[in-house]
Amino acid sequence: MSLFTGISDPHTISSRDMPQIRRAPGYLHDPKLSVVIPVYNEKDTISEILRRVLATNMRKEVVVVDDCSKDGTRELLETLAEAQKGGQSEAPAMDGGEPIALKDIRFFFQDRNQGKGAALRRGFSEATGEIVVVQDADLEYDPRDYPKLLEPILDGRADVVFGSRFLGGPQRVHYFWHYVANKFLTLLSDMSTNLKLTDMETCYKMFRREVLKEIRIKSNRFGFEPEITAKVAKGNWRVYEVPISYAGRTYEEGKKITWKDGVQALWCIIRYQIGD
Repeated sequence: MSLFTGISDPHTISSRDMPQIRRAPGYLHDPKLSVVIPVYNEKDTISEILRRVLATNMRKEVVVVDDCSKDGTRELLETLAEAQKGGQSEAPAMDGGEPIALKDIRFFFQDRNQGKGAALRRGFSEATGEIVVVQDADLEYDPRDYPKLLEPILDGRADVVFGSRFLGGPQRVHYFWHYVANKFLTLLSDMSTNLKLTDMETCYKMFRREVLKEIRIKSNRFGFEPEITAKVAKGNWRVYEVPISYAGRTYEEGKKITWKDGVQALWCIIRYQIGD
């Protein structure tokens, strides 16, 4: 069914989900979205994030890459993968919630823990959609924001879209110094790339597939964010930024990023300004 007919279909982005589409040269008609989810030790949230992603009203595949989790997440995902291989259309969720539909999910398992960047590198290589988006496995980022991210790409205006936590979307209020660090790193990245972003460190980055084909990701951990930003800028791809919601969690709730990752991000900004 066409993306622009306005007829409701669980596998197609409907007109109700989108503002009026303006068709510029290079617009995409009814593309498939690849949602790449790097996972490490998220047993308390993985079932719910899968349900939320699968509930989005568009044609998609969900590429789950477990980075050798140690808390039971890997076993949970292996159980889902086995149920899928056995021909089941859905499987019980370990959190006691609604069953998880298996049709649109693809599972991949790293043989050792390498970091978010490495898991994304694997996920990007396995993705088959015309558009690719990064989705963290926690519940900080809401898949209901996908239509906002998709619109500039679908109508042919953008090749890459960043979802910004600092453009007015609703968000949980906490960690002032994290906010300061994010703004500082974004400023340095902007100075290096000559882009005018407000949130370089955001998880929500969406790409046309051809962008990722031209980029080789080297960072294994959270250095992925400044690296991909620098390489998108060097490729002269059209970049848009849209507001998103954000429900940041505390360290007690499982947040993983630390000051060490901030130092690594600073080094990556300098490194990828100089060269590849």
